[in-house]
Amino acid sequence: MTTAVSVKQLIKQAKSDNDFSGLLQHVPYAKFIGMQVESFGDELVFKLPANPNNIGNPVLPAIHGGVIAGFMEMSAIVQLMVLMQTDSVPKIVDFAIDYLRAGYHKDSFVECKITRQGRRVANVNINCWQTSDIY
Repeated sequence: MTTAVSVKQLIKQAKSDNDFSGLLQHVPYAKFIGMQVESFGDELVFKLPANPNNIGNPVLPAIHGGVIAGFMEMSAIVQLMVLMQTDSVPKIVDFAIDYLRAGYHKDSFVECKITRQGRRVANVNINCWQTSDIY
């Protein structure tokens, strides 16, 4: 018989080990797209490794815009979960994204900054980038 592990326990374990891969393994979408996270002190940097399954435009090749948006949204959720040490997964109320160019088929990174946090609502600024060189 296996016991269910609570979200709070997963977060506490991840913070104490400084390894958030176990937390991401419990999130089906993060696991599906291959999302990873690295901790640098209190800062989390999320990584979406180049994965042929995430390609939306094989001509360029470019990552599907929905995968990029989902990666960014999931990063914000995990960032809030870690900061708030919550028992539940935060619900997204609104999400806006400005694509400046195509996301080429290479590693992508995200950094989240919580700009405002209340008891029920938080604002998160999400920056996503790839290396500066273009094919």
